[in-house]
Amino acid sequence: MSRPAQAVGGNAKRVSDIALACIALIGLLPILLGVALLLKVTSRGPVFYGHERVGLGGRRFRCMKFRTMVVDGDRVLEEYFRQFPAERDVWLAERKLRNDPRVTPLGAILRKLSIDELPQLYNIIMGQMSIVGPRPVVADELKIYGGSAAHYLRTRPGLTGLWQISGRNETGYQKRVLLDRLYVLRWSMLLDLRIVVLTVPAVLSSRGAS
Repeated sequence: MSRPAQAVGGNAKRVSDIALACIALIGLLPILLGVALLLKVTSRGPVFYGHERVGLGGRRFRCMKFRTMVVDGDRVLEEYFRQFPAERDVWLAERKLRNDPRVTPLGAILRKLSIDELPQLYNIIMGQMSIVGPRPVVADELKIYGGSAAHYLRTRPGLTGLWQISGRNETGYQKRVLLDRLYVLRWSMLLDLRIVVLTVPAVLSSRGAS
């Protein structure tokens, strides 16, 4: 897939992304360092976890997060599916589990408060993500998007977005796809500002988090 000549929002969106990400990194530095220390002392494994996602124009990148799962997650998940076969179908359809057995106790708290996603500020500065945009998805998920995949590829995935303020995991997968498409079709700086403002109460209420 070739990269579009210009992402949705153009230079104005990119400049605001860099400015906001830098300000956030400076302001949140004590929290970032504190979480890193807690992760090192509460479970074995790396502090950060990078998973390949699809970005602007189909380019792949490592989407960074604080590690919230056990290091042998694949084995744990497969064992869980053997015990609860119906959960495999849920995973294949939604790419989410209500009670993911791989998540550590500290990881559950980080996810509930969306703190696990703060390392994506690095992805934003590097130009791989945006403050606001569609949910970053893996290549297999993009196949499910159908005609909406073209809209997804026109912009950078976001640290937050319409999905974040619309219930997150409480929304069905097809609705999440429609929200991503709607964002691209109706993008404006005012929409981005509205989403950023509404993200704060959405995160504090932990609605739809898991």
